[in-house]
Amino acid sequence: MSGGYQIRDQYAAHFITPTIVDWVDVFTRKVYRDIVIDSLDFCIKNKALQLYGYVIMTNHLHMIVKSANGTLSDTIRDLKKFTSTQIIETIKKEPESRREWMLHRFEWNADQNQRSSNNQMWTHENHPESIYSLKFFNQKLNYIHENPVRSGWMEIAGRIYIQQRKSDH
Repeated sequence: MSGGYQIRDQYAAHFITPTIVDWVDVFTRKVYRDIVIDSLDFCIKNKALQLYGYVIMTNHLHMIVKSANGTLSDTIRDLKKFTSTQIIETIKKEPESRREWMLHRFEWNADQNQRSSNNQMWTHENHPESIYSLKFFNQKLNYIHENPVRSGWMEIAGRIYIQQRKSDH
């Protein structure tokens, strides 16, 4: 990682945004979202990941996460590696109208980067932001909850949610 966006405290909670290369809309299909959810569940049970909130958008995730054993960077790396492998294998096996295009994008990105082997589905950046206060935590958690609403994924439920929030203030 470069610049100021690094996980410096491996025990601290962070807001992170893993993103798919070229903003490929992988997660429009439930089968791929399920791989991420199952992988998060595995990391919670076996890698001491603490997950406070998340949302899966079409081409990225937002999560507030923490590692109880101080291996947050390693856990996120492993999560991305495993989900990438599983999703690419699923793209190859399952009916997928975008198969050739998606695989080409992942292969092309791997060719552009020495850190990747045959395919690169995730970018190397996670844009981690350390959670430094309860106010910042709540701001990021609200962002996670409101992201699908703002993007139009949950229009009716979103209107109800926004109306309820306005009436709460």
